[in-house]
Amino acid sequence: MDDNVDVKNRSVDPAAQQVLLYARDLGAVTAWDRHDAMQPLCGFGELGVCCHGCYMGPCRIDPFGEGAEVGICGASADLIVARNLARAVASGVAAHSDHGREVVGVLREASTGGSSGYNVVNPTRLMALAAEWGIAASGRSVDDIAGDLARAMTAEFGRQEGRLTPALRAPEGQRTRWDALGIMPRGIDREIVDLLHRAHHGVESDPIALLRAAMRTALADGWGGSMIATDVQDVLFGGPTAIRSRANLGVLQERQVNLLVHGHEPALSEMLVRASRDPDLLALAREAGAEGINIAGICCTANEVLMRQGMPVAGNYLHQELALLTGAVDLMVVDVQCVMPSLPAIASCHHTSVVSTSAKAHVPGAEHIEFEPHRAKEIARQIVRRAVAAFTRRDPSRVRIPRESADLVAGFTNENLPQYLGGRFRSGYRPLIDAIAAGRVRGVVAVVGCNTLKVAQDRHHLALVRRLLAEDVLVVQTGCSAIASAKAGLLRPEAALEHAGPGLREVCEAVGIPPVLHVGSCVDNSRILSVCVALVAEGGIGTDLSELPIAAAAPEAMSEKAIAIGLYAVASGVFTAFLPVPRVAGSRVVREYLEGTVEQETGGRFLFTEDVEEAVQGILAHLDRKRKALKLAPMLHEGGVPVDAGAASRSLVDYETPRGLEGLGCGKAQARSQARAPGD
Repeated sequence: MDDNVDVKNRSVDPAAQQVLLYARDLGAVTAWDRHDAMQPLCGFGELGVCCHGCYMGPCRIDPFGEGAEVGICGASADLIVARNLARAVASGVAAHSDHGREVVGVLREASTGGSSGYNVVNPTRLMALAAEWGIAASGRSVDDIAGDLARAMTAEFGRQEGRLTPALRAPEGQRTRWDALGIMPRGIDREIVDLLHRAHHGVESDPIALLRAAMRTALADGWGGSMIATDVQDVLFGGPTAIRSRANLGVLQERQVNLLVHGHEPALSEMLVRASRDPDLLALAREAGAEGINIAGICCTANEVLMRQGMPVAGNYLHQELALLTGAVDLMVVDVQCVMPSLPAIASCHHTSVVSTSAKAHVPGAEHIEFEPHRAKEIARQIVRRAVAAFTRRDPSRVRIPRESADLVAGFTNENLPQYLGGRFRSGYRPLIDAIAAGRVRGVVAVVGCNTLKVAQDRHHLALVRRLLAEDVLVVQTGCSAIASAKAGLLRPEAALEHAGPGLREVCEAVGIPPVLHVGSCVDNSRILSVCVALVAEGGIGTDLSELPIAAAAPEAMSEKAIAIGLYAVASGVFTAFLPVPRVAGSRVVREYLEGTVEQETGGRFLFTEDVEEAVQGILAHLDRKRKALKLAPMLHEGGVPVDAGAASRSLVDYETPRGLEGLGCGKAQARSQARAPGD
């Protein structure tokens, strides 16, 4: 790193800034350095108007009309941009949905009663899914039911005709639109193959038809592969409940073995947590001079073991190299997605071992221990022993652990939120719906996604979330976006007193929830869809998703999964702000369709922007339009100033603190007692 670089322009996280300075002392080359070395980025590629879909090119279309107007084959800029976007969607859906396929395989293995160590932890959820999927349960063992469910879900990936089973959860209005537009997903794999075929040279030449096919493929993820992944993980590992933990690099322990899990598939990570608690392995760690074994997470695997096991979170996507640079990590185990190939080189600055575990994700320079479900317990213990051995090679004089870490509450789901909102005797979404109808809460916005080096790490996530909270918007988050808010202390119940507008603050105090709800990993965006379905079913603020005062945002979109997620949100009727602008700026036709015309077809649309405030204003205007269409009461407060309170038809009942939140520091009395004074 150049001595003149200001690390504050690389990340807003003070812990990250400290490690970046240490990286300069170590001579380590991080993702930020590699990004700077790539400047200037290819302008044609940024606009999406370069095509390498055949070997006659690559072709570049000049969007300013001074060069070629079409590619060698005659493809216009509109078609090239649509093809590139379609390929990205297919790749993103393949990644997310393959996650679902993997955990279904683990469920199938668990149903055999073998020695894997896996079993059905949540039989209640299993029985609910069996009923939904038409699997007989009466008089049958849990294992037999689980085996049949796994086989039915596996078949869903290869389904050729009909409708995906989980997609039938969508409100009738959405399903009617999908049918009319021809984008109701059939089989998960079929849609991916169909889209890739269309995007091949010489096939689909209509950019709008290609974008509609991309929406169908995206829906196969949001209402298919990802939804299946969430369902099966809840069956195997248990449904999450609200749980306390901590986040940021300060969760690393100087006197313990630090084992980091990173990636997206939680099957092995869950088993590693269990192994870290085995008495013989804890004894082994003590023999090595450690006080214990600390499992912490990076990225979405972090979210998985956080919301079920309470394991601390070391950071989000751009923390993966920084965590290794602290010198405190003894072993990092990775599976799939968002894993930088640079990790072994970064780890070589210290004693750290990197272990890859997926058959489809080898990392040169890392040790490869392939995960096999039937050997899960054995493999987990083997990896923990390697971490203990690495601890003996740690040089304490070279350890630099930032002190920063923040309290958080995570683990909200569509199954447990009704209880937390309504209390033990009034479980349901009615308190939230009443608060929205009465003008205390403007609406609900899902803020999701990753980090990008195009902006300082976490800057857009935090700016967007804080602005929305101040405008009485309840925020739900997943993935690395949720971790950004966790590190900044926004996942604490007390954050409502510090950041929320008056109406939202009153609601959060009454029911004892944080103003930002952590609902899981990035595949758990399906939980957000399920919450929206439940709001429609409860009634009072719309009859399908497109009528609800809801929106979505991806403030630091980075991967192909991000555009797939955004597209299934739009196809589901949700207004979605996407930052930075994806590679569609080179096509007027594509932008006009995705930011305008598509709303007439699905009820949702994109807002592409580079500016957080533009995203905020677009979201607020959208929520207010939906409120007006539903004839809801005016907001009780605008900019913190009371307005016509008499216009509100309902008042918020002082609900009891719900069961399960009492010990989390939630509820009016404790939240007030723990509130900080301004400037503290």
